[in-house]
Amino acid sequence: MARLHEYQGKELLKQFKIPVPKGGVARTPEEARRIAEEIGGEVMVKAQAWVTGRAGLGGIKKASNPDQAEEAARSMLGMRIKNFTVEQVLVEQRLEIAREFYAGVIIDDAAQQPLVLFSSVGGTGIEEIAAAHPDKVARMHVDVGTGLLEFQARDLVRRTGISGQLQVDLGNVLVGLFSLAQQYEARAAEINPLVQLTDGKLMAADCRVTVDDYAVFRHKELGIEIAREYDRPPTELEKIAYQVEAGDYRGTFYFIQMAEGFRRGEGYVGFHGAGGGGSMMSMDAIMRQGYKLATFVDTSGNPPASKVYRAAKIVLAVGPIDGYFGSGSGVASQEQFHSARGFVKAFLEAQMDVPVVIRLGGNAEDKAVEILEWLNGWIPAPVEGYKKDNPPDYCAARLHALIQEGKRVEPKPRPTPPRKGEPRLYQFETVTGGTVTYDHSVCVLCESKVCVKECVPKILSLNEEGVPVLNISPEEAKRGRCTECLACEVDCFFRGAGGGQVFLPIPGLDEYLARQQSER
Repeated sequence: MARLHEYQGKELLKQFKIPVPKGGVARTPEEARRIAEEIGGEVMVKAQAWVTGRAGLGGIKKASNPDQAEEAARSMLGMRIKNFTVEQVLVEQRLEIAREFYAGVIIDDAAQQPLVLFSSVGGTGIEEIAAAHPDKVARMHVDVGTGLLEFQARDLVRRTGISGQLQVDLGNVLVGLFSLAQQYEARAAEINPLVQLTDGKLMAADCRVTVDDYAVFRHKELGIEIAREYDRPPTELEKIAYQVEAGDYRGTFYFIQMAEGFRRGEGYVGFHGAGGGGSMMSMDAIMRQGYKLATFVDTSGNPPASKVYRAAKIVLAVGPIDGYFGSGSGVASQEQFHSARGFVKAFLEAQMDVPVVIRLGGNAEDKAVEILEWLNGWIPAPVEGYKKDNPPDYCAARLHALIQEGKRVEPKPRPTPPRKGEPRLYQFETVTGGTVTYDHSVCVLCESKVCVKECVPKILSLNEEGVPVLNISPEEAKRGRCTECLACEVDCFFRGAGGGQVFLPIPGLDEYLARQQSER
């Protein structure tokens, strides 16, 4: 889920006529002072961080005047709250609170319906409220076709013992909150506390809005950089990784950077899973060997080879890892040779100098392991491939043994392909902005024609000269008929003449690596 900051959520609440305190967001102490001057009177300065318990962590302070607001902002901006670095603060009027409530709309996955909750007690989490005051909490599922009707909202409030005009006003807030959640496709929209002031008015003192990952692209106005819910701002690599996922919905690529600033020999491993449950088991297996995770990655749901390649390249960019461990589900329905080719292309380009152990359980696992182990001798470090019958603990132990052994070889030099005459390039584009190139002066000498034999979507044929060409239009290839299976590069290199090459851009990665190199 993509979580919004409090100030962003309150901007949405205002759209649906739900009152919020007067205020504004500041990124410098001077801005905080200016906002406090505009508000007048006492204000609250609130660190914008996706954590709970901000007050106890120094992230919420009262300021009696603009000078104090400026000082409070200065103390918060740049501070670390748990894993979060505060980059902005919300400065808003201090409220005179008479009573607190809770209002929320969440998606009930079991019921496959929105669930509206209201409590006549607020201030803590709804779970704690329900446990301590079950009679103060009311809930109801809502038909998405009709939405939350006014009489339903009022009845929900009535069930907690509230009557009169307050019941009507609270019902209107619930209707507005449901409309917000529906319009912005929120997985959760909560106001806690929703307060009644001493003058009787209602106001949202705090709020939490999270948008469904798969709806983010429909709401560019929210300015969400990455559709993931973190307890900190996303790292630059996480942003780069998310752009890969956002631009290619074939399968899943989930990337979390677990560590920064580590060195070789400190026991960090690049972890690359496939499938949630299997990935968790495999992650535990490598940690039982005494290693720490530099990354958590999941490429599952039948991703193309190109997606696995990009994932591996981003894992390798995280820092000087001591090994690369790939292991996930043992019963994957996808053909595992796609993942194998993605790994091979990434590791060959990087000239991996740390051990690699990859468990590729599932369809065509024999072929996948064979492809993966083609790498041995072509990169400095050893590579071992395993299948579904090899438990994650065994594979993790093998990686540990290889790391301890520390064996390296002088890789075979990459050969210059023989060619007939001058280079003759044949190219077409792929769906993710990649380019497939054949040098027909090399291809004409190839005996295996392995690119055509192994082309999964069967879009290649041999022309009268015996070289590979598309049997569809370049436009069709670019629209996705070329699935970026990478056989025309990987298999061509190891089993053909070496005339095929696939370029797959990863926007932002080269610039990131260049900056990292310059800072060392």
